Amino acid sequence: MKRRSDNLSGNLGGILSGLLALGVLLGLAPTTQTLAADSSYTSIAEKRCRKFDRVMIGANEYAATRVCDGRGGYKVFVREDDLRDVLTVGRTLEQAGNEPAAADGYEAFNSYDDTIEWRSGADRKPYALIAGWSYADNENRDADGRPKSLQLLVVMRLPPGPVCKVAYIDRAANGNANALARQAADEIAPAFKCGTDKVRILGARGRAIEALSLPSDAKDDQTK
Repeated sequence: MKRRSDNLSGNLGGILSGLLALGVLLGLAPTTQTLAADSSYTSIAEKRCRKFDRVMIGANEYAATRVCDGRGGYKVFVREDDLRDVLTVGRTLEQAGNEPAAADGYEAFNSYDDTIEWRSGADRKPYALIAGWSYADNENRDADGRPKSLQLLVVMRLPPGPVCKVAYIDRAANGNANALARQAADEIAPAFKCGTDKVRILGARGRAIEALSLPSDAKDDQTK
């Protein structure tokens, strides 16, 4: 004869199992990655970084590379060359310079925001970063004749594996741009294969996406 406590335990176990199954069916059961995901922030502002490899034309700085502290032992390297930025990540300059991100430049004047968002798991090891990026819209100019600025969020994957861009989000066209970027960092970046997988475009397409010359294989993902 079973004791009442045994029956109670069995009933509770059945109820919990049923709830878990229902959550899976409804898409409510979060993944381990989602449960553990967290954000932290670092600066890549010039005053917070160390400059080297400077190129001077007279008294003016034409180009320079700066190295900035990141998370998880990584450093962020930003190469500014004639008002054009290239951002890559690595534990050393040599490693960072060999990543696909180090060769991913853009012709129009462009720059990265001062703050980088790092996405990490429960082990505190970052697996992706999110950076604000702005570039000149040479086809649209203000009253003074200067190109207007277009703004995106760029999501990049981190090691293990190569460092490269995995997604773009138009900041002006999406009120939930930060949430979309974190979604891309958590769900797309870890398994993204640089050079093989298509760069994703999340959310609504605004002028910042339309004016950007993307590879022909870029994937338009209207997930919101």
